[in-house]
Amino acid sequence: MYGKSLMRAVLLLLGIQLTALRPTAAVEIYTSRVLEAVNGTDIRLKCTFSSFAPVGDALTVTWNFRPQDGGPEQFVFYYHGEPFEPMSGRFKSRVAWDGNPDRNDVSIILWKLQFDDNGTYTCQVKNPPDVDGLIGEIRLSVVQTVRFSEIYFLALAIGSACALMVIIVIVVVLFQHFRKKRWADRAHKVVEIKSKEEERLNQGKKVSVYFEETD
Repeated sequence: MYGKSLMRAVLLLLGIQLTALRPTAAVEIYTSRVLEAVNGTDIRLKCTFSSFAPVGDALTVTWNFRPQDGGPEQFVFYYHGEPFEPMSGRFKSRVAWDGNPDRNDVSIILWKLQFDDNGTYTCQVKNPPDVDGLIGEIRLSVVQTVRFSEIYFLALAIGSACALMVIIVIVVVLFQHFRKKRWADRAHKVVEIKSKEEERLNQGKKVSVYFEETD
């Protein structure tokens, strides 16, 4: 009796140690966290993941939506071997698969944003045996226009790049112009010098001919 109890205790301890040595299976999700987009435009909701297990046919992806003003969670998109778009509801014909599971990308595109699309979008990935892990979240804000600061910095960056290109072109053109002018001036001076030398030679010849005729 004592021997059986001891054997059970040893087996239980061995099982606990083996469980501790087994790697933890958990999917890690990476998202943009916070996004802002203009009403009426399209946006890509990026979601990537890392998994202990290799990606296979058992991979499932579930996108849901929690409205900002409250209310029940709504289905957005589902993927299991192939994309399954919603057949009804607010996201019907407004969402498309834009992921690549081989690259651990399970992103989607949301078309024609509306103000009532404000809220939190959740991205859940299960890759058996990795089925645990946190759910990724993206808090989307749909606005009338982009913030002034973003437009300002974007316009400033584009304007600066264009101005720099114009300056470079002007400098190159001026450099080429002055270089050609300098070569033209040099060539003109050489021609003048040759002309003067020829003039002097001709005058010298005329003088020598005059003296010869006088003699």
